[in-house]
Amino acid sequence: MPSKSACLGRSEVTPQQPAAHSHLEPGCRMLKGQLASTDKDLASCPGSPPTDNCPGPEKSPVDVPAKIGNEDPQAKTKPFTPKPPTKPRLERALSLDEKGWRRRRFPNSQEDLHSQNGASPSRGSLQDEVPGPPARTCLPPCLSASLQEIPTSRGAPRNAGGSPSPWGDCVSGVTGSSLDLLHRERASAGSSPRLASGLPTRPLPAMDWNVASDSLRTANKVDADHADYRLRLQTRLFRAHSSLGPGRPPSPLACDSCSLRSAKSAFSLLAPIRTKDVRSRSYLEGSLLASGALMGADELARYFPDRSVALFVATWNMQGQKELPASLDELLLPAEADYAQDLYVVGVQEGCSDRREWEARLQETLGPHYVMLHSAAHGALHVSVLLRRDLIWFCSEVESSTVTTRIVSQIKTKGALGVSFTFFGTSLLFITSHFTSGDGKVNERLLDYSKTIQGLALPKNVPDTCPYRSDSADVTTRFDGVFWFGDFNFRLSGGRVSVEAILKQDGEAGVPALLRLDQLSREMERGSIFRGFQEPDIRFLPSYKFDIGKDSYDTSSKQRTPSYTDRVVYRSRHKGDICPLKYSSCPGIKTSDHRPVYGLFRVKVRPGRDNIPLAAGKFDRELYLVGIKRRISKEMQRQQALKTQHSSAVCTIS
Repeated sequence: MPSKSACLGRSEVTPQQPAAHSHLEPGCRMLKGQLASTDKDLASCPGSPPTDNCPGPEKSPVDVPAKIGNEDPQAKTKPFTPKPPTKPRLERALSLDEKGWRRRRFPNSQEDLHSQNGASPSRGSLQDEVPGPPARTCLPPCLSASLQEIPTSRGAPRNAGGSPSPWGDCVSGVTGSSLDLLHRERASAGSSPRLASGLPTRPLPAMDWNVASDSLRTANKVDADHADYRLRLQTRLFRAHSSLGPGRPPSPLACDSCSLRSAKSAFSLLAPIRTKDVRSRSYLEGSLLASGALMGADELARYFPDRSVALFVATWNMQGQKELPASLDELLLPAEADYAQDLYVVGVQEGCSDRREWEARLQETLGPHYVMLHSAAHGALHVSVLLRRDLIWFCSEVESSTVTTRIVSQIKTKGALGVSFTFFGTSLLFITSHFTSGDGKVNERLLDYSKTIQGLALPKNVPDTCPYRSDSADVTTRFDGVFWFGDFNFRLSGGRVSVEAILKQDGEAGVPALLRLDQLSREMERGSIFRGFQEPDIRFLPSYKFDIGKDSYDTSSKQRTPSYTDRVVYRSRHKGDICPLKYSSCPGIKTSDHRPVYGLFRVKVRPGRDNIPLAAGKFDRELYLVGIKRRISKEMQRQQALKTQHSSAVCTIS
C-alpha cells in the first residue's frame, strides 16, 4: 500500500485553474453546505481523478472544495456550520520553511528527562533536531495560513487534465504529520479542525539551524547538569554594559534586541527606571501627590513595604574611662536580634576623652554597611547616629541643640543633647540626658527635665510635619517620634539592705518587686515627668552601681543602692507608631560602673516631601574609611595568629 505522503504527492490540478479564489468561475466556488466525504463521492465529480492507485479512508480529515455545476445531486453530503470567508484572503503566502518552523514541537521537560541520551531540556529541544534537506519552496496557487484550504484526503483527487501538481510534493512533506493529527482530532470531536490560538499572527524572524543559543540555554533553570552550564552562568552574571569594556565576555542582553525594549533584566537588583518617568515633569513636585518623589510613597514602598523601620537606641554612662571594651558586639549586635537594625542611635554620658576613637569603634563594629550620619557632643555628653548606607538619601539635614542644667553653665557634665531629622515623612527626635545625681534629689531631676523640654530649640530649618499639634513650651510635641535616653539618676528607695535582700532571694524574678521601689516609675505615674512617654517592660537587673570589671554591686565604703538609673523612654505623636521589641542591658561590658542599656523598636514611617532641606547623602567619609581599614587589619592579624598557632603545633624531627 502506498504511503500517505506518496499518495498526496501524486495529486494533480488542472493547468488552467486560476491562481486565486477571486478568479474562480461561479460554478467552481466551494459548496457552502456540502463537501465530499468519501473517495467514492469524489470520484463521481467530473474533473476528479480516479483514486484506485491510492485508496483513502472513508472520511476525509479536511473539507475539499467541490464544484456546484458538475456535482451529482445524489451524492451524500454532510452539513457543517463553519462558513467560508466571503472575501478572498489577501494574506501573504507563507513559505514552507516558515510553516515548518511554526509546526516545530518542543519537547517538554518530562519527555526530555526520559530521553536516552540524558540531554538537558534546552539542549534536547532544538539542537538535537538535525536539519534535513530544505523543502521545495514552490508555492501553491492559493496557499494561505489556513489548513482548511489544503486538500487533505489521503488519496488526493486528480484533475481532469491529469497533469501532475506543481506543488503537491511540497505539501506532502509539510502536512503529513499535521493531517494525521487533525484527522484524529476531527474523528473524535466530530467538528472541523481549527488552528491553535497560540500561534503568532506574523511570521517569525529567520534563525540559524543551530538555534540552541546562549539565551535559550542559560534561561533554562534546570540545565545545571550540563557541562558548560557554570561557564555560561558566569557570563550571564555580568551587567548589561560589561560587553562595552575590553576583555570581558559579551553580555547576552547586549545581543538580544527584544530585551532592550524591556530593560527589566536579571542582571541587576536595581529597579528599572522608565525613560518617560525621567522625562516627566510635574507641578506637584515636592507634594505628597507627586509620583516618583525621592521621599514619596513609591520609594518608601520599595525600601519598606510594611512602612516600618528597625531602630536601635542605647545609652551608657562610661564613667569617663579611657579604656574601651575589647568588643562592642554585645551592645550593638545583641544575640537576641537575628538581623541588624536600620538605624542606630547611641548616647553616652561621661564619655571617654577621645571622642573620635569612640566613633571609630562604632563604625568598625557595624562595618561598611553603615555610615555615620551625624554625631554631636556637649561636654561629656555624646550622641552618634549611624544609618544603613542605602538610606542616607531619604534623610533631611540633621540638627542638634543642647541644654546645660548646672548652675554654672561652664560645667557641662549635666545637661541634655538633642538631635533631630526627618526620615521620609516622619520627624524623629533623640535626646540624651544626664540628670542630677543623689538618692534624695528627685525635685532637682524634675527641674532638669523641665529645663530640657523648654530649652531645646528644635527643629530649626527642617519644617514641622504637624505644626498644629505642636507646643512651643515642649520640644517633644514637635516631632512624630521622640526617644529620650540617658542616665536619669532616679534611684530605688528603701535603702541598700532591702534591695539586696530582694536581689539575693529572687534574682531576676524579683524585678517587679524592685520596680515598686523605683522613683522614676512613681513620678511618671503622677505625671510630673515624661508626660506622654512610655517605657518598655523592664526584665533586667539594675544597671547601677557595679564594681568595675566585676558583677558585684558597689562594695566601697559608700555602699550605693543598686538602681535603674539608665533608661530609655519613647513618645509617639500617632498612637501605635512605635512598637518596642526588646529592652535589656549588657552585663558583659564591665569597663564602667554602669551597664549599657539598649532597646529595639519598630517605628512606622510615612511618605514625605522633597521640598525640605535634604542631607543629600552626606555622611562622615573619613570615619567610614577608618572603620574599613580597621576591620581589614584585624582580620589579617587574626589569620596570622591562626597560622602561627598552627605552625607552632607541628613538630619537626631533625
